Formats: sequence, C-alpha cells, structure tokens
Amino acid sequence: MGFKYFLSYITPHRSVLILAVVFMLGETAVSLSVPWIAGHFAAGVIGQQAAFALSQGEILALLLVVFILQAFFRFSNSYLVTLSGARILASLSVRLYDHIQSLPVSYFHDKKRGQVLALLSNDVSVLSHFVTGTLAGLVPMLLTLVGAIVLMALINWEIALLVFLLTPFFYLSLKLMGRKIRPISTNLMQKQADTVAVLDENLGLFPLIKAFVRESVESQRFESSIFHVFYLRQQQLRLQAVLGPVIQLLASLGVLAVLWLSSQYLQAGKLTAPELVSLLFYGLLFSRPVSGLANLYGDIQQARGGAERLLDIFSVLPEPVDDKLVELPIVTGEIDFCDIHFGYPDGRPLFEGLNLHIDAGETVAITGVNGEGKSTLAHLLMRFFDPVSGTVELDGIDLQTVNLASIRRQIGLVSQHVLLLDSSVAENIAYGKPGASAAEIETAARAANAHEFIVSLSSGYHTMIGEQGVRLSGGQRQRLALARALLVEPAILILDEATSMFDPKGEEVFIHESHKQLRSRTVILITHSPASLALADRVMRLENGQMIEVMK
Repeated sequence: MGFKYFLSYITPHRSVLILAVVFMLGETAVSLSVPWIAGHFAAGVIGQQAAFALSQGEILALLLVVFILQAFFRFSNSYLVTLSGARILASLSVRLYDHIQSLPVSYFHDKKRGQVLALLSNDVSVLSHFVTGTLAGLVPMLLTLVGAIVLMALINWEIALLVFLLTPFFYLSLKLMGRKIRPISTNLMQKQADTVAVLDENLGLFPLIKAFVRESVESQRFESSIFHVFYLRQQQLRLQAVLGPVIQLLASLGVLAVLWLSSQYLQAGKLTAPELVSLLFYGLLFSRPVSGLANLYGDIQQARGGAERLLDIFSVLPEPVDDKLVELPIVTGEIDFCDIHFGYPDGRPLFEGLNLHIDAGETVAITGVNGEGKSTLAHLLMRFFDPVSGTVELDGIDLQTVNLASIRRQIGLVSQHVLLLDSSVAENIAYGKPGASAAEIETAARAANAHEFIVSLSSGYHTMIGEQGVRLSGGQRQRLALARALLVEPAILILDEATSMFDPKGEEVFIHESHKQLRSRTVILITHSPASLALADRVMRLENGQMIEVMK
C-alpha cells in the first residue's frame, strides 16, 4: 500500500477538481499576461510602436480587467480545492474510523489509545491543511514557474535557458534540506501522538493522580513531552529558515542575470526596451513561486509524515471479512473447545490441546490463578482472537465458518472492567438493542436487580451517568452492564469477574436473584469468589493450559 491509496478518495471528486484545475490554468494565464501587457505599456511610455496599438488608458483598463479575472480565478480555484479537500478529508476520517473499528482487539493491546486518537486528530488535520492550504497554492506556483520560462523563451531563448539552468540548484537545495527535514517531520508527528497519549492517559487516571499526590510528577512528564515536540518543531523551523533565504538568493541571482543579460542584448540591438521590461517581470514572476516552494516545503514533508503514519494503520489487517459466510443460526448454547492451541504474541504458549464441553443451559464456573487464560477463553468464544489450531464450536458449528456478527449477537459479556457510555441509564442498557422499548429496558433492569437503584436516581432512567459511569458505584455499574447483556436475550452469557465490585452482602443478593435469569441460558462464570460458585452446576479449574473438573 503506497501513496496511490489516497487517490481513491480523490476520484469521486474529479469533476470538481477538474474545474478547479481550469481555474488554476486561468489564474496562471492572466498572471503570465501581466508582463506582456507591462511591456506594451512601457513601449507607449517611451514612444515606441507596439504590436498592438493601444492607448495608455486602454492598457491600464486591460490591466484592471486582468487583475479582476486573476482575483476571480484565484477565489474560484481556492474555494473548489478547499471544498473538495474538506470532503476528501471527511471521507478519509470516516474511513479511518471504520478501519480502526474493524481491527482485531489484539491491535489495541500494543497501542496507546491517545496514539490512535492522534491519527484521527493530528495526522488527518495535517493532511487537511496540506490539501486545503498548501496544495491549493502549490499547483498555481508550479504552473506559473513553467509558464514564465516558456514565455521568456518566446522573447529570447538564451535568457530563458540561463534561468532554466538555475532550476537544478533549486532542486538540489530542496533535496538536501529535505533529507534533514523529512525524518524530523516524521518524528515530530510521532512525538505529537505521544503527547496526546500522555494527556489521554492522565485524564483517565485523574483520581489516581490525586490520590497519590502525583500532580507535579505528571505535570513534569507532560511538560517533557511538550518540550520534546517544541524541540523538534524548532529544528524543523530552523532548517526551513535556512532553506527560504537560500532559495530566495538563488531566485534573486536569476533575476539579476536576466537584468544583466537583457541590458547587454538591449545595447547590442538584439532586444527592445518593452521586451526587456517583459523579461524583467517574467523573472520576478519566476522568483516568486520558487520562494513560495521553499516556504511550503516544510508543510509538504509534515504531510508526508502524516500520510505515512496513516498508511501504516491502513496496512494493518482488519478482522476477517466474512460477509459471505453463512449466519450462525439461533443456538441452544452448547459449547465445545476442541484441542485448542493458543499463545501470546511473544510466542509463549497458553493453551496446548485444551478441551472443554459445556451443555446447553449449563452454568460452568471457571477458576484458576491470574494469567492462566480464563478471560482468553471468553475472547476465543467471541472470536476476538482465533486459536492457532483447534476449533471453537457452538451447537457443533465451527465458529470460523460463520459470520462474526451473528456469533456476537448471541453472546452477552459482562466483564470486571465495565465500559459505559457518557449518556443516560436507558441508552446504556439499550446499547446492544437500539430501539428497545421502555418496557423492555425496565424488564432487563429488573432482571439485573438494577431497577430499584435506577428509579432512586435524580431522573430515573434518563439520568446521565457521566463518562464510564463515574456518577455510579462499582456495583451499580456492573448491574447496568448485566442489564445491557440480558436485554439482547443471549443464548450464552459470560460473567467475567462480574461480582468483583459487590460487597459480600451485595454479592449474596446478586447470586440469590440471578438464579432464575441464569437458568434460561448457558453461562460461563469466570470468578475467584467462592460465593459465586453457588451459581454453578459445575466448577472447572484452568491450570497449566488444561481444564480440571473440581466438582459438580
């Protein structure tokens, strides 16, 4: 995958961009006509007969028309490019977000959330600025550069050749500085992402920072990250500050060469005074885009760095595209882990030939020390991961042969780390079933023993609970998570340390009131709590990658 990837976002807007190019050409054409008109104006001033007999007033009127057309073309070009660029970047942002959602859960184990957020904010913004700002000015500059040399050649090819011979020096200057600016720009984008990651992490750990009086330490960490960005930005600006004057000096030398050689040709009778004026104007017109290119070069390199980072994430393979696979039919909940082999990314094995059978409607508790892979079993069942070998089956159907979404719709997950939206209680419960009626939401809440505390809240089911349910207790958050899972009426319910936030009394109440709900479905109960084992028909211990039955 290369930079051609981004062309797919331009194609839908090609008609508008073609029109923008027409306006660019129009702007360039009228800009290039100014030196020609200026030459005729000079001819009239010194009393020479021009090719087109126009009075001074008519020439000035013509210049006014040219300037008006130039302003119109520039506005039209800038507006169309900016509008198209904004649409292209909006499409890119949506595509990036969709791609991020399609990535496997394992991708985020090695990435900080802030670094991913930076892709959607910093990197896309840099590309947006490049398309809507830099590119809108860059193309007319290049067209003016070429046009100025061509028109100079029509007047005097020797002078035009002299100017043209300077272009390799411009190229070499940009190339040499580019080698230094490019890695700095790429590193700058990465360090900006790291800064966003630090900020995102600190905001998420705010109570912890307060509790351990770490404000000054975290401020220093953020300050260090910010000043690292500043240092890289300073390096980038220093190089650009050197590049600009170098290019400007070369461009000025070109203008001086044009002026000197033109004056020599004028004295030799090989050039007229109006032609000298036109050549001088074309020389100035040539130098302006060259200097502009130097100023834009840093933006180009930074956009390149952002594009490379975006290409890196787009190259990460998403979860298997299985739209063509059959839907998993409604299952009774019979589960089989058959000869499962699975390991960590670093190569350490976790399961080597694990087998487990769970009958439909059975509640099986899985215990074991931390790190044995109890939660990994749940993730294999939901196909967050796939085993290296072996099969996971529901009602005898290999899960790798059916559509992913149809699997996950039939499994409810309540984990130790409850994830909630910054919205109302009702919206959180109905997250897995948009459009659920108020009666359905209340029924699920009652089943999770959450209705009583919900109605005691200030606005009942419409109460806003804050980010990650910060306005609720740990036990209340887990009851909401259970209600959310029960609302979709899953055939299989996974309770992964789901009672960890309850006090002993709350856990006892939860166990007592959950019996009825759990009997109607298959339940995998991952727990360290001896009290929760009362819910199970069978208790299994995961040890050394194998299942050992403890009791029925």
